This record gives sequence, C-alpha cells and structure tokens, in this order.
Amino acid sequence: MVTSPPAPDTPPDRRIPDRIHRRRWAILSLLMLSLLIVVLDNSILNVAMKTIATPAPVGLGATQSELEWAINSYTLVFAGLLFTAGLLGDRLGRKKMLLFGLAVFGAGSVLAGVSGSPGELITFRALMGVGGAFVMPSNLAILMNVFEREEQPKAIGIWAGGVGVAIAVGPIAGGLLLDHFWWGSVFMINAPIVVLSLVAMVILVPDSRDPRPGRLDPAGVLLSVIGLVLLVYGIIKGGQLADFTEARVVGPIAGGVLVLALFVVHQKRSDHPSIDMGYFRIPAFSAAITAIALVFFALTGVTFFIVFYVQSVRGYSPLEAGLLILPLAAAQLIFAPRARLAVDHYGARAVCTFSMFVVATTMVGLLLLDTDTPLWLMEALFFIQGSAMAHIMPPATVAVMQSLPREKAGSGSALNNVFRQVGGTLGVAVLGSLLSTSYRDRIQGTLDALPGLPAAAQHAAGESIEATLSLAARLGPAGRPLTTAADDAFVHAMHITALGSAVVAMLGTVVAAAFLPGKMVPAPQPAEPHEERKAGVQR
Repeated sequence: MVTSPPAPDTPPDRRIPDRIHRRRWAILSLLMLSLLIVVLDNSILNVAMKTIATPAPVGLGATQSELEWAINSYTLVFAGLLFTAGLLGDRLGRKKMLLFGLAVFGAGSVLAGVSGSPGELITFRALMGVGGAFVMPSNLAILMNVFEREEQPKAIGIWAGGVGVAIAVGPIAGGLLLDHFWWGSVFMINAPIVVLSLVAMVILVPDSRDPRPGRLDPAGVLLSVIGLVLLVYGIIKGGQLADFTEARVVGPIAGGVLVLALFVVHQKRSDHPSIDMGYFRIPAFSAAITAIALVFFALTGVTFFIVFYVQSVRGYSPLEAGLLILPLAAAQLIFAPRARLAVDHYGARAVCTFSMFVVATTMVGLLLLDTDTPLWLMEALFFIQGSAMAHIMPPATVAVMQSLPREKAGSGSALNNVFRQVGGTLGVAVLGSLLSTSYRDRIQGTLDALPGLPAAAQHAAGESIEATLSLAARLGPAGRPLTTAADDAFVHAMHITALGSAVVAMLGTVVAAAFLPGKMVPAPQPAEPHEERKAGVQR
C-alpha cells in the first residue's frame, strides 16, 4: 500500500503545544533575564567590597570576615537548597517555583540594599540565596520544556552565553553604580528587573511539572540539604583559613561526604527516590556533570586572582578591571550559541576534549603575565579561553539534560547546578588557599627584614597583597621597596595558582576523552497519553 506524502502545510509532530512553541524565543529571553540578575549579583558584590568595608556613612565598616560571609552566606544557602528546589519544581510546577524564587530574591535584594549593619547584610544575602536556589533549576527546566529536542542545543548555547555575559557585566555595572550612587545601589538595581520579569513571566511562561512524580521523599530531601550545607561550609572554611587540615574544616567536609553517601544509599533502597541513581551510570550524564564541575573549578579560581592582579598589581580601577575581562564574556556570547555546529560535525567527545585542552593551555599561558606585560596578551588569552569554555558548557549541559526524561528536568537542572556550584566554591577555596600560601611564603622574607615591625602586624601584612600594600602606604617613601616585593610575590603566587588551574583543566580533558560519547545519547522519552502530556506542559 502506498501512502500519500503529507501536505506541505501540515504542521510538524511536536511534543510542545503550538501556542508555546510560537513564543519559545520570547520565553528564552525572559529566562536569560532572570538568570542574569542571579549570576550577575555575586560579581557586582565583589566590586563593592572595598566600599562596604569603609566606615559609615560611606559603607558599613565591615571586617574582612564579615565581607567573606556576605558572599558565603549566599553560597551556602544557595548550594544547600538547589536540589530540593529542583524536586519541588518537578512536583509543584516550575513556573511557580521560578516566580517564588524571583520574588524572594528581589525582596532580599531590597533589604540588603538598606542594611544598617554587616550582620543585616549577611542575613539578607542568605535570603537572596534562598531565592536564587529556586530560580536556577526552574530556569533551565522550563527551557527544556518549551523547546523541541532538536532545538535544545541551540537554546542552551544561547542560555550558556548569557551566563558568561553576566559574569563579565557584573564588575562593569558595579563600577558604574558605585561611581554615581551609594553602595546599596548594587543590590537595589535588582528590584525593577525582578518586577519586570515577574509580570512578563506570569503572561508568557508556561508551567510544567512531572505528570508522575510519585510519593515525596522527605528523608532524601533532608539528607541532601544537610550533606550539601556541611560540604560547602567545610570548603568555604578551608578557603578562609587557607588550611584544609584543621579539624573545623575536615569535620564539616567529612560529615558532608558521609551524609551525602547516606543519601545515595537511601536513594538506591527507596521505592520512591528523589533521583534515580541509575542516571549516573549513563556515561554522557556522569562525564558531562563532572566536566562542568572541573571547568568551573578552574574558571572561578582564575577570575578570583585576576581581579587582584589587574587592580592591585597593575593599578586599574574596578570599572577598568571589569572592562578588561570583557573578552572572556564576549567570546562566550559569540561562540556558545554556535557550539552545537561543532558538536554536530565532530561529536561531543572531540569538541569537549579539545576545548578542555585549550582551557588548560591558556591557564599555562597566564604564566606569561608579569608586572609590566602588555595587556593585549592577557586579552588574547581571555578571548581564547572564553571561546574554549563556550564549546564546553553548552554540549555538557545538553548531555546532562538530554540524558534524563523531560519530566525530570527540574532535578536534572538542580544536579547540573549543584555540581557547578560545588566546583566553583572548591575553585575559590582551594586555588585561593594556594594563592594565599604561595604569596605568604614569597613575601615573608621581605617582611622579616623590616625593622621594628611587631609580629602581629607582620603576620597581618602577609595575609594578602592588599594587606601588604596597606602597610607599604603607611610606611610612606620607605614602603616603596615593599610595594615592589608585594607585586613580585603576587605574580609568583598567581603563576603557581594558574598551574593548579591547568592541572584541573587537564583532568577535565581526560574525563571528556574517556567517558563522553561521540554522539549525544537519546533521552529516555516515555510515550505519554494526551492527557498526561497536557499535565507536563501547561499554559
């Protein structure tokens, strides 16, 4: 029997309803806007640190420890709640969780902007972390549910490019705001964006959920929160102390690992697990999620020390420093949406392996940076590095998300973000500790040679290049040799840290080459009756 071909105007068979399919790019724009404010917030805060440390009325007079917890309170809550937020999105509706997260994030931003003390700022930053934890998993999960499978790589590429832009735009926006307004403006700027996003999302963004969520797993949720909070707290504490052997560091990390191990055992034995541990046996899933963690480990460590190199050693302002990091973001914006073309031609394994190797090579290239190196060299390295990262994050994210059924997009997105967050936190803590230790070892001889310097002042001056330069400024003309020594010591420490980043990136190269498949593994898509499909994606 011969069947006639379909009429030319017959619509393609889609899993996504037509009314949602038609507005998918507008929805992606809104998702990127909500992503922008969450990612951009931390990079803006880094620029405002010095101002917040200034005594009132200019700042809050925050100590170094209080400044660190203004960042870490957000990170701790954010990382601890990510997985739980993804599960709730799958069950209750991702749009609902996204709107809730944005509202909490906006309220926390306003309260942080009017904080009257460092303690209040730390508290409200934690509240922002709660909001951010509900925004991130729902954001990517909604994307997966408004784009057909064949368009998901392109959409995720654009989405990933937006992450790179947010990282670079933060310092520029922060510098501009601090030039014209008070320190709280770096938080208050979020409020109008949140209001605009909430209104537009209520109108345009569809809701979606898992049509067969099964029973709730409260024990698994509790274990995941406790384990992640303990692990991230231990990592943060190790970075603060620049020592991962102390009991107050080893204890939380070991406790976190133990609780997460109990979580895995519980998930394997439960008849209604929060996440099917069998997904980790899928090479595309486990290798991609590991590659994401490793690349963020290397990236956050580098951006951490580059800020000090540009501002403290080279003498540029926060705004100028933000502009100098633009090539890293520009490359991601240009190439991330196009990464799928390379993957289609060469396969995910070849593209990610080569790109990881390029990242490692550019890390080694940072050894060429000195106190008077032409800036074009750093800009070229950043652009090449950003181009390589643009060919890692989209295919790795696609591999993670397409390895799971569409209805598990929330928990899959949460796992993707958990590994990225833990990798980034480890990068700052471990590479920051390596930087601090290497710097102190190098500057110690110069500090020992200073006459009449008390032991306590000597110890404090060796903690960072900022502390050493502060001492040099107080010494006046006699401090000029100390300034030169501080610059040289920091460049030396930066080189050692860059080598550490290169080693991590090379490990990612090995993981990608050994375990990523040449082609994307098809996602297990269960056949859904019409009514169940409607339950999955709603207006």
